[in-house]
Amino acid sequence: MSDGIVVVTEADCQKLVGRAQAFDAVEAVFGAMARGDAYNFPVIREAIGYADALYGFKSGFDKAGLTLGLKSGGYWPGNMDKGLTNHQSTVFLFNPGTGQLKALVAGNYLTAVRTAAASSVSIAHLARKDAKVLGMIGAGHQAQFQLRAAAEQRDFEKVVAWNPHPDMLPKLAAVAEDIGLPFEAVSQEELGAQADVIITITSAFEPLLMADWVKPGTHIACMGTDTKGKQEVDAALVAKATVFTDEIAQSISIGETQHAIAAGSIKEGDITPIGDVINGKHAGRASAEEITLFDGTGVGLQDLAVADVAANLAAEQGIAQKVTL
Repeated sequence: MSDGIVVVTEADCQKLVGRAQAFDAVEAVFGAMARGDAYNFPVIREAIGYADALYGFKSGFDKAGLTLGLKSGGYWPGNMDKGLTNHQSTVFLFNPGTGQLKALVAGNYLTAVRTAAASSVSIAHLARKDAKVLGMIGAGHQAQFQLRAAAEQRDFEKVVAWNPHPDMLPKLAAVAEDIGLPFEAVSQEELGAQADVIITITSAFEPLLMADWVKPGTHIACMGTDTKGKQEVDAALVAKATVFTDEIAQSISIGETQHAIAAGSIKEGDITPIGDVINGKHAGRASAEEITLFDGTGVGLQDLAVADVAANLAAEQGIAQKVTL
């Protein structure tokens, strides 16, 4: 990049970074993490005592991609009433050689597309090749990104969905219709009985999917649990599955495996970084009957990877705003 700080807006991020670019960036950074070429710094996440907001920082360094920075932001539950998305964030990228601020990148769209890319990467590497039914638990803003990204990884023939608030399902149905997939609203039990791939994307603090409801051979991507106490699936289901994650330290502390770990039904050594599968160090799915589970806790390096793509493309295409401090 040339001199000056590159500023990339939300609108430009949406023009520059599509699902394919996000997939490649996230897959690469997961591989770098597993090789030890990239690492995340400890997450800071706090309730600020105002507007019921959670605010924090995710940061890290990828020495393979030379990406250094942080994402600052959080969750404001009242934003929907103001016409804003509940999740708000901004990514700061620094020159790892000098420490100078290199880019300031809007993070709301990128957070959604990188989260969808993570589950999409897990489906690409772990789901059965003949998976036909996609199950969605959750129907919020992020679920729409998840559905579009997942649909590109297998030849799905149908989408089945359940949401705690059924009135939100029509928006997800509209996305399914847009990409040409039949859509059916079902119970949680029926979803487990039908789906070959299940994505959970909620803010639940109790299990929404039980072990007995899931059929053999299912791949599950748990994408909503990113805080201590949150939970989307039965701990017994986690224990029953072969478990993969973006980062083990986050998975056992704030991710979906925290409950099975606390119960003693699995141990840290039972969890495999998905980067090991990407790098060919782990075979991934071992049989057509195996239940695989990806615990997508959301790591800062994902944000930095997609923000770096946005900043580089904005500079290359001459659409970036530039400022000097």
